[in-house]
Amino acid sequence: MNLRTLNIEEFTNYQQNHPLSSFYQTVNYGMLMAEIGYDYELIGLVDDKNNILAASLILLKPIGIKCFYGYAPRGFLIDYHNEELVKNFTTKLKEYYYEKNVIFIKINPCLPVGEVDNKTFETIPNNNQPIINVLKNNSYKKLLDNLYFEAMLPRFNAIIDLKNFNFKNLNKNTKNKIKKSARKGLTFEHVEKNAIPKFYELIKNKEDFNEYYYHDFYTAFEKDQNIDLFLISINYYDFLQNSQYVYNEEAERNNKLNEKLVNNNSEKAINTKMNSDKILLSYKNDIMEATKGMAENKKVYIAGALVVKHNKTVSIIYSSYDKAYRRFVPNYFLHYNIIKYYQEEYDYLDLNGVVGDFKNDNVYSGLNRFKIGFNPHIYEYIGEYDLIVEPKSYDILLKNGILAKEFNKKAIKK
Repeated sequence: MNLRTLNIEEFTNYQQNHPLSSFYQTVNYGMLMAEIGYDYELIGLVDDKNNILAASLILLKPIGIKCFYGYAPRGFLIDYHNEELVKNFTTKLKEYYYEKNVIFIKINPCLPVGEVDNKTFETIPNNNQPIINVLKNNSYKKLLDNLYFEAMLPRFNAIIDLKNFNFKNLNKNTKNKIKKSARKGLTFEHVEKNAIPKFYELIKNKEDFNEYYYHDFYTAFEKDQNIDLFLISINYYDFLQNSQYVYNEEAERNNKLNEKLVNNNSEKAINTKMNSDKILLSYKNDIMEATKGMAENKKVYIAGALVVKHNKTVSIIYSSYDKAYRRFVPNYFLHYNIIKYYQEEYDYLDLNGVVGDFKNDNVYSGLNRFKIGFNPHIYEYIGEYDLIVEPKSYDILLKNGILAKEFNKKAIKK
């Protein structure tokens, strides 16, 4: 067996048919990362007949003095259950990258080790658990398991089975918010690359990237038509029509409640009437806002998402909404319409990360409730490992705080 660089065609053909194929392990992603300071290589382990047995996109970046680190995003494309193959690939990698002054290679394999029970929130182990020992036996250093977003990529991901998705199976809160957002006259738009500045205005305070990064991201995947950009706007005409309709309905109900109070002024009847008054006021305010929006003939974008398509899975990589329009619950409208948009053609929708702390008092509890409300499967991945190529240099980088400085800034914010 021999380790060598692969050409684009070789690597692409291999990764597209591999069970662990991910958009992170594509030439497109390598091109994107090249725009933000990485070099990249396409590495493959081949047998005597030149058949590829394992492969990986390896990103390379300087760290320390005259040395580098490697990163295989979402891990190698290899059969991790085959310990002999993992051993051979690992040995060849260490020999190859030692000559290139690479100190270590970071991996976070696309390997779920279990599914989180949606009632107990405990992980139910699967048959990938033995791979933990395979990696340990081959000198991969297990890093701390992140509950939040401390690592390069999330350890817990929420994934929707699109073919079995049913609105009726969503929890009551999620269904009500989707219905509410629809009544607000929101419009789901599939937009082109020239709309990225509008998307950036929505996400600039959430992520640490500048506008050029999102242009580069789109460009890296648009050649193969593997990226979509969506925006949510307000149709003020529809908003006004819907608001007037629900206002009239509630006004009629309110009048009947008022008549009932003449003969029944119980606490329950009074509270029901007061609640109806609040609803009427809310609808009245909506009518005023919609009327103003129509008069100004303005178009406001209040939410957006960048989505990557790979094989039969689509992934929401970045999404955000304007907090000034929180009452429109546009994030629910956005995600529900993304589900419907891809449901026929694709099998899975990756909602991206949730946190492994499912308590109600953690800082990300709102994010968890939002994504779990769409009834996804939540998978716990195997975590992050460092394959140490040059131990002494690695220890120096660790002790001097250089590793912490490099990777703490890469924690993904959701």
